[in-house]
Amino acid sequence: MHVTHTDSLETVDRVQWNRLVAGNNPFLKHEFLAALERHHCVGGESGWQPRHILIFGQDGLLIGAMPLYLKYHSHGEFVFDWSWAQAHQRNRLAYYPKLVSAIPYTPMTGQRLLVAPEANQEAVAQRLVAAAIELAEQFDYSSVHWLFPTEAQTAFFRQQGLTIRQGYQYHWHNRRYESFDHYLSHFSSRKRKNVLKERQQVQTAGVTLRRLHGDDIAANDWALFHKFYRGIYNRKWGFPSFSLGFFKEIGGALPDQVVLVLAYRGDECIAAALNLRGDDTLYGRHWGCSEQLPGLHFEACYYQGLEYCIEHGLARFEPGAQGEHKIARGFLPARTWSAHWIADPLFRDAIERYTTAEAMEMEKLMQRLEGHSPFRKPG
Repeated sequence: MHVTHTDSLETVDRVQWNRLVAGNNPFLKHEFLAALERHHCVGGESGWQPRHILIFGQDGLLIGAMPLYLKYHSHGEFVFDWSWAQAHQRNRLAYYPKLVSAIPYTPMTGQRLLVAPEANQEAVAQRLVAAAIELAEQFDYSSVHWLFPTEAQTAFFRQQGLTIRQGYQYHWHNRRYESFDHYLSHFSSRKRKNVLKERQQVQTAGVTLRRLHGDDIAANDWALFHKFYRGIYNRKWGFPSFSLGFFKEIGGALPDQVVLVLAYRGDECIAAALNLRGDDTLYGRHWGCSEQLPGLHFEACYYQGLEYCIEHGLARFEPGAQGEHKIARGFLPARTWSAHWIADPLFRDAIERYTTAEAMEMEKLMQRLEGHSPFRKPG
């Protein structure tokens, strides 16, 4: 095996990279990650510097890869380690830069170790992990972090002696629902009425909705969506990390995987929500609006996505981070994971103890949240 690094996916063959991606995960595809680089969403002064690891077999084919970034801050990660950075600083140790294997600004579950189907899975995965740690040791980086890996890869990271941290999000699972009404029939009466009321509020306001795949989205549609997207960050004093050019490019490059919901009041588009999909999962990403109408956010971001999943037979809907309000719409707590290698042995032990205690509290919290499920109790 030949291990190397690259600071640009432009140097990597698209077909070779994509054949390592399981489940057609849109965020791991060459088109998505390369577009981030081309449109300067990463690199430059973003604090996300590409350092992707590549492994080639004897025949010169790519058999392993890891999306990896050198980070100078902890923004856009959704696994919060600010206290770890502060503790390092108090002890006169540098926490930044660090290495992070993640999809920038995207808290979605997926592979972090990409291995060719025909390769020795364990050997290549071990070499990828070792290569990331070797890179950190070579340049004296404080740590390596793998964020939102799959459950199977989390188990592998645990076997490699890495520190595992547990989090949670709210996910929806398709129980072979035949329609949205069939889905709601599994709710308790009160919860079902609340959902129907929210949907009726949107209809009463005269709002109609359209769902478009990437190749049906016109330039003006993207311009409207990006205006709404920027508006959310302007109101929250944040920074819109994705450019209009980036959204246009992935719409064209991943036409069957980009799903845009547009909400109209008369002829005027007043809201939009962006989703991406893999073979069996819909991922909710961004939304924005020019009018705050009752129920509009839930309709555009959740109910339209749920209908899409049911109509297309998708097994899961991951609508993004945070939001206990999702429970009442049928999104229940689901464990998420991250894996960590900390260079300093004292901090490594302290963080291991912290994450163990934190996981116990997470389990208790998830059990309490499960109690608010809208689904009827069996029997």
